[in-house]
Amino acid sequence: MKGKLYGIGVGPGDPELMTLKAKRLIEECDIVAVPVKKEGEESVALNIARGAASVPEEKVRRILFTMNKDKAKREECRQAAAEAIMEYLDAGQSVAMPVLGDVGIYSTYSYVHKKLIQAGYEVQMISGIPSFCAGASKANISIVEGNEGFGVIPSLKGIDQVKKAMGVFDNLVIMKVGSHVKEVYDILKAEGKEDNAIIISNVGMEGEYVGPLLPDREYGYFTTMIIKSEM
Repeated sequence: MKGKLYGIGVGPGDPELMTLKAKRLIEECDIVAVPVKKEGEESVALNIARGAASVPEEKVRRILFTMNKDKAKREECRQAAAEAIMEYLDAGQSVAMPVLGDVGIYSTYSYVHKKLIQAGYEVQMISGIPSFCAGASKANISIVEGNEGFGVIPSLKGIDQVKKAMGVFDNLVIMKVGSHVKEVYDILKAEGKEDNAIIISNVGMEGEYVGPLLPDREYGYFTTMIIKSEM
């Protein structure tokens, strides 16, 4: 009998925000397959999981997901990752793949999820707390109220996409915005809304910053911005 794959969101950084179900499955699964961008790299998601669950090194398998700009090479790597997981499942082993935040929001797990379904394997997604939800709580703000709507976009789509989204949604969440903060600030300032933004950076991790948008401050990769129509 083939094993089952679980894509598991471990939350944004604080192990106490990991769900009981995530903890149980990570401990129960035979293999914990952790995505890494290069050989020998430490996994942030694994470190978070280990803050709440017992994960012995002998059941950990590091699975490479290259960030190469070449789309064909990225796809080749993702296929290899899926096939590596299939080998464990074919041997009857259950596999947990822990990922940051929620498993359904810009997650590395999504790159293998559909491939395994198409190949006939049993898979299950286990939700986790997204960084923007945890950050909004830390900032003591709501993301939406009443009849408001909100959108979530990656800044990687470009600054024009940010402008377009701001014209559609009442409130906006921009993920991985670290290298584009100044550009977004300029847009907001032109509309007199620069005080309507909250920055959430490294939430639950070392170097955490949750506060107002400071255009001259440097922000890391795990940076999200929440823009409200009204504060």
